[in-house]
Amino acid sequence: MHHKAIIIGTGPAGLTAAIYLARANMSPLVIEGIQPGGQLTTTTEVDNFPGFPDGITGPELMDNMRKQALRFGAAIQSGRVKEVDFVHRPFTLFLEDGGQLTADAVIISTGATAKKLGITGESDNIGKGVSTCATCDGFFFRNKKIIVIGGGDTAMEEANFLTRFASEVRVVHRREELKASKIMQAHARGNTKVTWSLDRTPLEVMAGPLGVTGLKVRNNTTGQEEVLEADGIFLAIGHTPNTGFLGGQLPTDELGYLQVIPGTAQTAIPGVFACGDVQDRIYRQAITSAGSGCMAALDAERYLTEHASVEQELQVR
Repeated sequence: MHHKAIIIGTGPAGLTAAIYLARANMSPLVIEGIQPGGQLTTTTEVDNFPGFPDGITGPELMDNMRKQALRFGAAIQSGRVKEVDFVHRPFTLFLEDGGQLTADAVIISTGATAKKLGITGESDNIGKGVSTCATCDGFFFRNKKIIVIGGGDTAMEEANFLTRFASEVRVVHRREELKASKIMQAHARGNTKVTWSLDRTPLEVMAGPLGVTGLKVRNNTTGQEEVLEADGIFLAIGHTPNTGFLGGQLPTDELGYLQVIPGTAQTAIPGVFACGDVQDRIYRQAITSAGSGCMAALDAERYLTEHASVEQELQVR
């Protein structure tokens, strides 16, 4: 089936794009993917999205966005895109269930997946003390003990940020040496609220009825195991952009994030746009994702309008 515009992904970016395109009478189709609503559906409280002075839960916010997109005429379809053809026009999307869709314009908003350790208790306590976003959840840990797992620049930055709220921030890294740049290490080491447990391998997230209570680690030198007390554990070991289904048809940076023309949502292929965390390696916030979704929709609307004008002109000739 053919559509003017197809949006792949239903996080804040994809649903904002759907709202704008639907209001422009472009009748967009949104493919939900394997996690409808994106990462926000795993977040309990969202206090930093404008317009909600008392906060809102992640699932409720995404449900509201979904209803708003449907209200203006967007269509939403369950499924997962496994492959695309951006070489021929119209573009073709191949679905896991064997179906095929074509579109004149495609917006990619498939997000990025936070890397996890894969240890016991980790997934079970996401949103219950285990977090992958310091700027999203740090506020909830005032005067609490926090562990940051990681040794790169992101881990150092998040450790420093979390000291604004926590009574203590302990950095846990599996090696004695950190991967972070010297300047980022210096900032963290100079912060009196930051303590260190290096050369430790995380083994298990410990939790009770009220949430996280600590992290079991192994000393890689002695082999001894211990439990580090904590009220919250922040994973800062990176993200993986969800771009595997694209088959390398679009350029990415060295970390795999889609590249867009600066100041736009346009990728290297005219008619294909990217927004949200799949192209944002820096901010990764719901509000910035929504903003880039707006950009993608406006760019796609402009592209579709110009494309239609050219076709009409050719038909007249």
